Amino acid sequence: MRFAYRALTEDGRTVRGQIEAENESELERELAANRLTLLEARAIRSRRRARAPLQPRDIIDFYFQMESMLRAGVPLLDFLADLRDTSASPAIQNLAEDLHRRIEAGASLSEALAAHPKVAEPMICSLIKTAEATGQLPDVLAQIVASLKWRDELKAQTKKALTYPAFVFVVITAVVIFLMTYLVPQLITFLENMGQTLPFATRALIAVSRFITESWYLLLIVPTGATLLVAFVAKHNVRFRQWLHRQVLQIPLVGAIIHKIILARFADVFALMYRSGVPILDALQLGEEVTQNLEIRTAIEHARRLVTQGVPISQAFAGSGLFPPLVIRMLRVGEQTGALDDALANVSYYYARDVNESVARLQTLIEPILTVVLGLILGWIMFAVLGPVYDTITKIRM
Repeated sequence: MRFAYRALTEDGRTVRGQIEAENESELERELAANRLTLLEARAIRSRRRARAPLQPRDIIDFYFQMESMLRAGVPLLDFLADLRDTSASPAIQNLAEDLHRRIEAGASLSEALAAHPKVAEPMICSLIKTAEATGQLPDVLAQIVASLKWRDELKAQTKKALTYPAFVFVVITAVVIFLMTYLVPQLITFLENMGQTLPFATRALIAVSRFITESWYLLLIVPTGATLLVAFVAKHNVRFRQWLHRQVLQIPLVGAIIHKIILARFADVFALMYRSGVPILDALQLGEEVTQNLEIRTAIEHARRLVTQGVPISQAFAGSGLFPPLVIRMLRVGEQTGALDDALANVSYYYARDVNESVARLQTLIEPILTVVLGLILGWIMFAVLGPVYDTITKIRM
């Protein structure tokens, strides 16, 4: 149920707003948690707009509009009220309404955003908290927008690069299933009645065809069961999860790109936070938290401990084995010249460009590889079927 309320703040001001609650008692508890005293409440018809999920593009637009309005001198509460009343996105309307209510009750922007982890991860909250203290909120918001845009573009590019190979893989799988379950079984009786010893390629084809035809359910049960088992063990065993993450980084072609994407994300977050005035140890810790791969996270944690002991960043990263020599040299030069923020920005740019180029190269490699695989499968089937037929015709002519 949705309530329109009038409440009293700790400093005696009267505020109005709307909020979802099961009943008036829960409404009063919710307001009390935000340091508000309920004066009057009225149940209104809920428009059920909170169910719509926030898309990445919505979040980027939200921060972009906030940056633009604050830079233009529009008060934050006025911006949130206008966004609540005019946004075309129901989810953004609810976000703006909740932020407006919390800030009006005395919370800071970073504190209000912390209640929405899907909109503001800890890194963003820390950046905004620092910006509130230094008075650089519009500049930091612009940097957050640039970072979120880069992530969104990288995700879109990676998805685009994998779409065609995934389509080709599905086509190959469909062709193989059709041949093995429809065409080859019709030829098995003919091949076996030819009265000659079948070559190994033909016997293998017959065995594969019979397995797919008679035990097709195993092709569903075994991979699904293995995936669920691995996921269960990885969830409950940290050592196994770290071993699994290490193996992911060693997958041919793909592993190196995954490694670069993770480091690009870390470099982007670390550079953004350091440039915005976040203490270097806090920036390292938050950069570590956004890293999902345990193998890389462990290396970052080791580097952070070295920095805590007074080791320079370039030396700490060199000892972690995470970054290539070029990146280490860039960091070392930045430390020596007192321009570490510029060096970190260059590292972030280096990885962003490297990831884009690597994804493009992967796309150009996967397409011909899948084409060759399809050709080899079709060639094997043709050789296995036509080979015995050709041998029989040759013997008849002789």
